[in-house]
Amino acid sequence: MKRYFFLPFLFLSIQVFSQTPDRAKLQQLTEKQWQPALRMLNEIVSIPNDAHFPEQIQKNLDWCEQVFAARGWNSELLETGGIPLMLVEKKQTGATKTALFYFHVDGQAVDISKWNQPDAYVPVLKAQNSAGEWEEIQMEKLQTEYNPDWRIYARSSSDDKGPIAMFLSAFDALTEAGLAPNYNVKVILDFEEELGSPLLPQAVVRHKAKLTADLMLIMDGPRHTSNEPTLSYGARGISDMVLTTYGPKLPQHSGHYGNYSPNPALLLSQLLASMKDENGRVVIPGYYDGIVFTDAEKAIFAKVPDNESAVQKRLGISRTDQVGMSYQESINYPSLNIRGLSSGYVGSQSTTIIPAIAIAELDIRLVPESDPNRLFGLIENHIKDQGFHVVEKDPTDAERMQYPKIVKMEKSISYQAFRTPMNSESGAWLRSAMNRAFGKDPVQIRISGGSIPISPFVDALGIPAVTIPTVNADNNQHSPNENLRLGNYKEGILTIMSVLTQPLK
Repeated sequence: MKRYFFLPFLFLSIQVFSQTPDRAKLQQLTEKQWQPALRMLNEIVSIPNDAHFPEQIQKNLDWCEQVFAARGWNSELLETGGIPLMLVEKKQTGATKTALFYFHVDGQAVDISKWNQPDAYVPVLKAQNSAGEWEEIQMEKLQTEYNPDWRIYARSSSDDKGPIAMFLSAFDALTEAGLAPNYNVKVILDFEEELGSPLLPQAVVRHKAKLTADLMLIMDGPRHTSNEPTLSYGARGISDMVLTTYGPKLPQHSGHYGNYSPNPALLLSQLLASMKDENGRVVIPGYYDGIVFTDAEKAIFAKVPDNESAVQKRLGISRTDQVGMSYQESINYPSLNIRGLSSGYVGSQSTTIIPAIAIAELDIRLVPESDPNRLFGLIENHIKDQGFHVVEKDPTDAERMQYPKIVKMEKSISYQAFRTPMNSESGAWLRSAMNRAFGKDPVQIRISGGSIPISPFVDALGIPAVTIPTVNADNNQHSPNENLRLGNYKEGILTIMSVLTQPLK
């Protein structure tokens, strides 16, 4: 039977603070909580959490319900028609404001053959050697030693269980010190984020009375690449498209029918190539309409301390797409990305055939100015202009004989983008909290490049939302060997304590 780690809940005299704890006090509380916080992290990442397997998610649901109950929080499952959301709440006497925190508990799938450890759900502590390689060291070292650059390797250590452990550890530290927020706290836990949270938008509308709050704080995603404390005021949305082109009804011998039967892979390649120029800009008319940056917005981009040369070196690229004048400007445009291609066979399975079909999966990252249905329409019109007949299902024999070029177009929208003004009250409140924790302003990002399902909350509840990223940017999220830097874990606990103790008026 699975054993869960719980801190004994201390029923102390909790007081809403009259004096906001300073940086030294927050650091002291972090150090005092450090050992239990490490055990908390190792406990939560040890539970497999691939949402493709409901039995794994059930164990995570059980764990979350128990750890919050042990701390005196009320929890409720919000039905979605599939895997539920979990809402947990802690009310404060006399509080008039409510903050809604968002975390997701599920993680990406694991191909253990690509991991440098036997099990992605058994956390491993590693240090970097003189050759720059990460070597395992004994987890027991953490009982007496600490190096901020050591890392714990496990699936979801950064995305997104590490931040959950930070939050719980921060709450425990404040509880033990007799401190509490001056506002009510709600936490929404999403168990299907890595699947695109397909049921979340409708569930938020259905349960919006229970979710009501004054602002939303998202605990997901990495800090800026400088690893400085960071606030992000928005995130791109995401939509998907699958394009399928057709050749012969069955794969054919490339000797017998080469130069005769059209090849669907070539048709698809030509179609995809027609959508962008050599500099990576979408050439479909109107795709970037509505996106114009003011001088003030350009100044915001320029203030972000990006080291683009270092980023290009890390990525191994000698040039970049020229969608924007900088990295920050580029992620404020909608994207059109080919995330995968399939046709025929390669490598040891290679055969000399003309394939029957070719498939391209595309994702479109959205910004607030880009309506996905409008972009879908522009893409479809472009495809038709290239001489293709567009269908929604595999073509019939009659359609095959009538139309020389056919493409099946399938599309879906996961969720829209959101963006909160930096000069909002929420932004000023968070900057004050971060200044108290670190003695300086955070890096401020207008919108992040990744996607998180927050716009349904913003739209349904009518509240601002800001992301408080805490994990290291080089954490390998979504990839093998995902990790969390110990310095980021410790500073994440401190960050959350500063937010929980920042008076909200």
